[in-house]
Amino acid sequence: MLLLFSLAAFVALVLQTTLPRLLPLGILVPDLVLILAVDLGMHRPRALTAMMAFAMGYAVDAFSGVELGLNALLLTMVFMLAYWLSRVLISTSTAIGVLAVFAGVIFSDVGNCLISSGFTPAVRLHALMPAVLIQAALTALLTPSMFRITAWAGRMVGLRTRSASG
Repeated sequence: MLLLFSLAAFVALVLQTTLPRLLPLGILVPDLVLILAVDLGMHRPRALTAMMAFAMGYAVDAFSGVELGLNALLLTMVFMLAYWLSRVLISTSTAIGVLAVFAGVIFSDVGNCLISSGFTPAVRLHALMPAVLIQAALTALLTPSMFRITAWAGRMVGLRTRSASG
């Protein structure tokens, strides 16, 4: 599992960091690493996977983050949100995953903006919200496909996931 998600996170990081440089997409590039963190939180909740979510966030920081450790913190919190949602709603369905990803992208982007600006009243945040909402929607749209890919890859290497309830 560690190797599988490490490889998936590496591919996601490469895409997330090269696409904005190759195409004029900017913030509209879907957050593929966040989808992986939600997948870990919903379908493979263990202490190791929480550490993996932290490591993926730290890798995002190393590749493109402004504040070292900020994405690690935010991605770990998104992992915990996905875990909590799947437990409270007693479901690991894709619909819950899409909701968690949408909320997670908004939380992560707004958190990055606020913490990077020192929690000053962010005029920038008001201007950034339309792009954040578009990125959250695009990322949420990719969630079912990413869940299917990670589930398929997990089955290919012999991983078992919790069955979906509800």
